[in-house]
Amino acid sequence: MEHYLSLLIRSIFIENMALAFFLGMCTFLAVSKKVDTAIGLGVAVIVVQTITVPANNLIYQFLLKEGALEWLGMADSNLTFIGLICYIGVIAAMVQILEMVLDRFFPSLYNSLGIFLPLITVNCAILGGSLFMVERDYNFAESVTFGFGSGAGWALALVALAGIREKMKYADVPAGLRGLGITFMITGLMAMAFMAFSFNGQDDDYYKPGCPHIYGHSHDAGGPHPGCQVLADPAR
Repeated sequence: MEHYLSLLIRSIFIENMALAFFLGMCTFLAVSKKVDTAIGLGVAVIVVQTITVPANNLIYQFLLKEGALEWLGMADSNLTFIGLICYIGVIAAMVQILEMVLDRFFPSLYNSLGIFLPLITVNCAILGGSLFMVERDYNFAESVTFGFGSGAGWALALVALAGIREKMKYADVPAGLRGLGITFMITGLMAMAFMAFSFNGQDDDYYKPGCPHIYGHSHDAGGPHPGCQVLADPAR
């Protein structure tokens, strides 16, 4: 249980899709003008991410992964090369269902989101969640946790930026920075603030052999553990 709680917190704050990986920035910047609209899109992203990441996990584990079709007598099968198409197909289907539900039951929110609702299909934060899941070899429970956490983290950043931008309407912003100029600066400052979480976000579980994390720190003389992905830590 502690492992899943750690994964949830990590995916929301430390590995925030918007402010750590800068994924989904087109929609992130365009829909962050009003808090109400940002909340609506944020909830939509959470729903899509929570469903599509574990769904794609099942597709990967039972159809695409090397040797996954052994149950059909095809032990040498490896369909990972069509993974990207499959993941996008699942995401597109989920977004289409969500779009129909919003159009039927929440028409005002559907109209306020406009073109950005169907564009969730090609939102790289959504696809990134599934690709990270495959790269880190999460199991189904971890995929559900990571899917919800990554969606919630992106939504949290979106709503926070929308709240700041609403306040900025009453600020004396220099003419040359009005609009996207000041928004880029605010986003950068928010990203720097979220970096602070990574200083206190590691624990022993974070470094276990084969553990699904992104930062391979050399916390002992032996260097990073086997299975760790050695990437640059944005906090260092």
